[in-house]
Amino acid sequence: MEASAGRLRQIEIYVNGIRGRRPRVPADPNELERFARRVLPPEAFAYLAGGAGSEETMRANRAAFERRRIVPRMLRDVSSRDTSIELFGRRLPFPFLLAPVGVLELARSEADVAVARAAAAEGVPMIFSNQASRPMEACADAMGDAPRWFQLYTSTSDELVASFLGRAEACGCDAVVVTLDTTLLGWRVRDLDLAYLPFLRGKGIAQYTSDPVFQRILEAAPTTELAERPNLAALGAAVELARAHPGPFWRNLRSAKPRTAARLFIEIYSRPTLTWADLASLRALTRLPILLKGILHPDDARRAIDAGMDGLVVSNHGGRQVDGAIASLDALPAIVEAVGDRVPVLLDSGVRGGADVFKALALGARAVLIGRPYTYGLALAGEEGVRQVLRNFAADFDLTMGLAGCRSVAEIGPEWLADTA
Repeated sequence: MEASAGRLRQIEIYVNGIRGRRPRVPADPNELERFARRVLPPEAFAYLAGGAGSEETMRANRAAFERRRIVPRMLRDVSSRDTSIELFGRRLPFPFLLAPVGVLELARSEADVAVARAAAAEGVPMIFSNQASRPMEACADAMGDAPRWFQLYTSTSDELVASFLGRAEACGCDAVVVTLDTTLLGWRVRDLDLAYLPFLRGKGIAQYTSDPVFQRILEAAPTTELAERPNLAALGAAVELARAHPGPFWRNLRSAKPRTAARLFIEIYSRPTLTWADLASLRALTRLPILLKGILHPDDARRAIDAGMDGLVVSNHGGRQVDGAIASLDALPAIVEAVGDRVPVLLDSGVRGGADVFKALALGARAVLIGRPYTYGLALAGEEGVRQVLRNFAADFDLTMGLAGCRSVAEIGPEWLADTA
């Protein structure tokens, strides 16, 4: 009998324990976050871990998972288990993908490229972030033929949107995830209290500074100069800008171009005028499947399908946008009912372990997106840290599925859950 992902991971950890080696990345999701907090600068941890307002939505995401309880079934032969799913023509080993997370250089200098290598090694699709720290081409080069998607924020520049989509197609992306809930930046109190926004320091804008359309707009933009008497903090920010911008550091430090690029990004990155009418032109720009991310109401789900969209991601952006919003898992059943089998529905926000994956699938999700846990793994151990997080998710899901009495993802349904509300 072939060993499963769960058993293989258990053996790996326990055998290493005999040799005196414990995992660098904790399996406990709470410890994972705590360890990451210890190694990250306060501004970096606040940006990666924080949410909007009093962070009620973040707590609601976790409470929604905790309220649902798995009801295991006994005396079923679960010696052989199939954890794979099919999504947009790809057979994936597990029902999860890496969510798009911006500004990964806050966690590790290798940033998105390290995550791309880890995702490819573990067979898990990575969704390239629109707010990446490394260009999508660099990540694609690191992944070989492994599956990857691209996240899109709809810019005020239609030409820039078209360029991003063309690059995503050229990079071999299987799908585009259009994030709808960030046309404005949420009221993120941790960042506000530290007066820290990484984009103003040139971080997380690599998709832009590597884009020919953005560069052309940048060349025509008014120059942004330093204040006449910059203090030490402003000089430090200038150094960060020079390091983040493409090209030699000393040339960038003497140039106003990095500052101008950061200002230009702030001006054009989001499009608050976006409406349902814009989806037709977006659909015409790419041959790739389009999923809408940020859907929380069944009426919006129906409209998305009517507009020709190919999938949905039920998401509240990990609680980072609207304080007091509905938990993604609570919104999921009504959206699945509204959609039926017409398009795949994925779930994002609050997923912290394999049991959470099981619960989301039981409520009708085709797959889930993993976000903060892999960024913490990246902070702790780089590429290897991301791989350990993914192995832990795979093992936890495999063992949960088997212990619940399911032999395949197809068997997981609402009858395996009890709601304790």
